[in-house]
Amino acid sequence: MDPQLSEFDSFVRTRTPALLRSAYLLTGDQHLAEDLVQSALARTHRSWSRLHHTGNAEAYTRRTMYHLQVSWWRRRRVAESMTGELPEPRGGGSAPDHAQQTTLRLTLRAALAKLSPKQRAVLVLRFFEDRTEAEAAELLGVTVGTVKSQTSKALAKLRGVAPELAELYVLEGTVR
Repeated sequence: MDPQLSEFDSFVRTRTPALLRSAYLLTGDQHLAEDLVQSALARTHRSWSRLHHTGNAEAYTRRTMYHLQVSWWRRRRVAESMTGELPEPRGGGSAPDHAQQTTLRLTLRAALAKLSPKQRAVLVLRFFEDRTEAEAAELLGVTVGTVKSQTSKALAKLRGVAPELAELYVLEGTVR
């Protein structure tokens, strides 16, 4: 087997679960998330000969996912609903209080479904991916001001539709 193909295959096998989790949070739908990851990986494969030497393959793939998602928003203005199960990280143990975790997950999913796709993407980048405002702006192709305003609007909307999530709003003291 070609060594580059073997490296790409290894990359896909090891990084797809993490990419799927991010894509699910961006799209709100397991099937759309799978499509998004598949499209991003196809583009990564086309650029693999230059990416595998630099070690930037995952960053390139994630950036491609964000750009594709923004393009999809601009093309389709269809009502969304979050369905299916949120992917679980591999190797995770069971939660101490399954009922509480389930309630929290369902509440969070319903609240996220009420956000616009851009607001959800900004929250995913800022708090799930732990990106700076500048990094999120660059990845989404918008200004830092847009990231700030969308973050503010998204958090305000979450506070309104799901006040029971208040303890999640305080993320390392950065969000009020």
